[in-house]
Amino acid sequence: MEKEPTNTQSRALSIPDFQNLIAQMYLEKDKERGIAGTFMWLAEEFGELATALRSGTLKEQEEEFADVLAWLTTIANVAGVDLNKALIDKYGQGCPGCGKLVCVCPDSEKP
Repeated sequence: MEKEPTNTQSRALSIPDFQNLIAQMYLEKDKERGIAGTFMWLAEEFGELATALRSGTLKEQEEEFADVLAWLTTIANVAGVDLNKALIDKYGQGCPGCGKLVCVCPDSEKP
């Protein structure tokens, strides 16, 4: 018997916990769809987020941010990327451009 996901509404959800939760719920379907198909769903969610930011309610914006994060996490799972490790490796010591905790990179450069 499969374990039901834990109710996370009343507690903080870490990145590793979220990645594991998404894998538990969707990994088999996501593997079958593959990265390319899953990326198309992520692209659609970006459009829905753009619409919500332009004219949606706060609740709609929250839902679309959550959807974008979920689909991005799904792609990471299919690709075998540990998001927590990736974030620590790239941003754990500050801005990857200037190395400072508060970025001082010129606005003309992507930090």
